[in-house]
Amino acid sequence: MDRRVCGVDEAGRGPLAGGVYAAAVILDPARPVEGLADSKKLSAARREALAPLIRERALAWCVAWATVEEIDRLNILHATMLAMCRAVDGLAVPPDAIEVDGNRVPPFVLDIPARAIVKGDATVAAISAASILAKTARDAECLELDARYPGYGFAAHKGYPTAAHVAAIERLGVLPVHRRSFGPVKRCLALGQQALEF
Repeated sequence: MDRRVCGVDEAGRGPLAGGVYAAAVILDPARPVEGLADSKKLSAARREALAPLIRERALAWCVAWATVEEIDRLNILHATMLAMCRAVDGLAVPPDAIEVDGNRVPPFVLDIPARAIVKGDATVAAISAASILAKTARDAECLELDARYPGYGFAAHKGYPTAAHVAAIERLGVLPVHRRSFGPVKRCLALGQQALEF
């Protein structure tokens, strides 16, 4: 029997708003998904086309996240690690090994060998698949935020600290979905910018 290697990646560490997402994927060697690559190198349309194929063909997959409150309480690194642990813990099939994109391995509670692979999202298919699922889940959250909070432009900037996003915060206020521990949001609050509660 083939070893079940789980790929893990995250999406949403840099934005000023919304949760940080992580995905864990165990690919099925008998049902390959063509075209996997680092999600950042794929168009949004290509990611959206690949995501359902990954979910359909994988032996197991799970998308998890850490909330804005957890990000502000723990810091973004620890919240990312928490999301990754949740994703692995949520797999319906236990992996034999875990490969994580980046240079750190989260403190998985499972007694399973794990290693970090720098640029793994570009070189390891299971990590590429995880990067796509995490990114598409994060993008879906941004579309929901865009509908819920008109004027902030979440569909366009995906929560990243663009000039347009910072200007919207300055003009309209800090939302409950904004990460208060992040510099631009913290500065707006320090300048007396109102924190909206809706």
